[in-house]
Formats: sequence, C-alpha cells, structure tokens
Amino acid sequence: MTEFTPIASLLGGALIGLSAVLLMAWEGRIAGISGIAGRLLPPFTDDAFPSRLGFVIGLVAAPLLFMAMSGQPIPHTVSPDIALMTAAGLLVGFGSTWGNGCTSGHGVCGLSRLSVRSFVATGIFMGVAIATVFVTRHVIGG
Repeated sequence: MTEFTPIASLLGGALIGLSAVLLMAWEGRIAGISGIAGRLLPPFTDDAFPSRLGFVIGLVAAPLLFMAMSGQPIPHTVSPDIALMTAAGLLVGFGSTWGNGCTSGHGVCGLSRLSVRSFVATGIFMGVAIATVFVTRHVIGG
C-alpha cells in the first residue's frame, strides 16, 4: 500500500515548480528532464552545457543531500527484473522522443503554459499510467 504524504508531496511539488520557474527565468528554457539530459550528449548546439550538467547533478545530489541531513534512507523499490527494467527504459525513451518531451516538460511546464500538445500528452501518459497500475495490481498481481 502507498503511504499518503500530503505535506512532503506539497513541498516536493512546490520545489519542482520553483525549479521550473527559476530555469525559465534564468535560462529561458523549459525544465524537461529528457531534453536537458539528452542535450548533455554531443553534438553540442549551444553554450548551455554547464547549466544542463548542473541541473542533472542537482537531480542526483538532492536525495543524497536529504539522506545526509536527515540520517534516513529514502524508501524506494526497484525491480530486480533486468529485462523488465530494460523494456521500461526503452519505452520511456521512445515515448519522450516521440512525444517531444517527458512528463516533467509536458506535465509541469507545458500545462502551466496552457500548451494543447502538453494537455494531450499528459492525458495520454497519465491514462496509460493509471491503466498500468490497475492491471499490475488487480489483474496480474491479484
């Protein structure tokens, strides 16, 4: 069962929103993780490499900093099934490429900009996520 954490969720959402606003204000760029991470690889098309690298380092460093400050591990579950994880990673990569963005780019930044394409993309990936959870919990697992 998933634990209900409204305060932590609210704070996390506020920090995600703040980081998206700051990136837009300082760099004029949308905080889409797949685009930022994908543009860390050559060919480099502009001089924003240091800010992209800093953004990705921040994504990795934030939970490490939390653990160091709180003394608590971050509970998470990762499947030991390598084939499943590989297929999931390929599907996410394909989806974010085909959809011209990822959940953060469309769901956080696109919706706030009232982008029709982002409304459609977010509706599709949220619908698929809901259906996947339902099937894995109630059809396959249940």
